[in-house]
Amino acid sequence: MTKSLKLTPLVLAGGSGTRFWPRSRKSRAKQVLALSGGTETMIQETVARLLPLAPADDFLVITNGLLLETIRQQLPGIPHDRILCEPMARNTAPACALAAMIVEKTAPETILGVFPSDHVVTDNARFQQVIHAAMQIAAAGENIVVLGAPPTRPETGYGYIKQGTVASEFTDLGMPARCVQRFTEKPQIDRAIEFLADGNYAWNAGIFLWSAKTLANAIREHRPAVAGPLETIAAAYGTPKFEAVFAAEYPKVENISIDYAVLEPRSAKGAASNIYCLPADFGWNDLGSWTALHEHAMAKGGVSRGHGNIVECDQALHLEAFGNYVYSPGKTVALLGVSDLVVVETDDAILITTRAHSQEVGRVVSELTKRQRLDLI
Repeated sequence: MTKSLKLTPLVLAGGSGTRFWPRSRKSRAKQVLALSGGTETMIQETVARLLPLAPADDFLVITNGLLLETIRQQLPGIPHDRILCEPMARNTAPACALAAMIVEKTAPETILGVFPSDHVVTDNARFQQVIHAAMQIAAAGENIVVLGAPPTRPETGYGYIKQGTVASEFTDLGMPARCVQRFTEKPQIDRAIEFLADGNYAWNAGIFLWSAKTLANAIREHRPAVAGPLETIAAAYGTPKFEAVFAAEYPKVENISIDYAVLEPRSAKGAASNIYCLPADFGWNDLGSWTALHEHAMAKGGVSRGHGNIVECDQALHLEAFGNYVYSPGKTVALLGVSDLVVVETDDAILITTRAHSQEVGRVVSELTKRQRLDLI
């Protein structure tokens, strides 16, 4: 299977800047920060690894008003009319479906790939191999391809994909394409332990591929109320009235994730769902928390390390300290007799928590919002 195909990468770049508070804020969500140890921001890294697969003019980026100018500056190669600004947040299903309907107008067979802008990949060559394979599957019918990362721990912050048998019709791709049986969103710890032991579950990497017409038709089938306003917006794309139509119609759309809107109802069809999972075995990490960043930094190296400590600072001392993550640029940091802490210092705030609680940093932002400390969010 070597069919030549066209890819439109959809880069999702919204976000409220809560998970990496206090470094991230509403106006500088994590995708516009250089979190992964290099000089490029996360969205710049995302686009760089996709450019070998598609030219810059074929990208679509969807973001919000607080991040629009920053993203335009960070992605000078992407035309401004390919960077769409949502009038309000409506989750991933409307963003994905709108992109599909825009592409469908002129090139319905084009493969639309959905790529979050805040993930890291350590093996770009393997990433591109997997995306090429996914494109072949997506073009072979009304197929949906999801990427599943091999789980390394019973993580409660990720969605899970239950994989069934290997699809015999795609054995020539050089990697197993397994039929998807079920999606489970962020399970409790006991179920996450069961999933890890089962061996047939993968973490949902949030990367999906399908033809533009396949996704557009799936939205029309499973969420017709969502489809209506999006059809109107897509029809206006490329015209002078686009921004006004976008602002008027988008608030009418349901706030719903692509998982709930399409993947779960489609997977309920069983063998007829045509959903396939390819392995995200390219060093994937969604950097969804300070703990995930600690894990990524441990695997990558490049900062002060010792006894499992990751310390981004001027100079670090580790004395009977284990498994900590500290960000305090320009300072000397001494760790004495502490374990599994997360300490993050910025000019106006300090976060002190544990790695076990780092998924809950959004609670801090919620509390600051209640206290009207808008200067800190």
